[in-house]
Amino acid sequence: PAPPRPLRGSCPPRQFLRRQQVLQLYRRILRAIREVPGAAERRSLTDWAREEFRRNKEATDEDAIRMMITQGNMQLRELQRTLKLAKS
Repeated sequence: PAPPRPLRGSCPPRQFLRRQQVLQLYRRILRAIREVPGAAERRSLTDWAREEFRRNKEATDEDAIRMMITQGNMQLRELQRTLKLAKS
């Protein structure tokens, strides 16, 4: 018998895990932005984050995606540091 066909929309495990990492980063960035004082600044940062993720949505090169995740995590840490300093 023929091997089972993959479900439509399914992806290999590595790609699935990478997608989960990207979505988790996106959510963490948006949560951090919610803590930014000032509606205009929050809106600007939210628009920036959405545009960055949208712009790179079609990326398929594994190394490039890993690099983007690393850069996103660095930017998130910087935002969190800035927010922490602003509160103190």
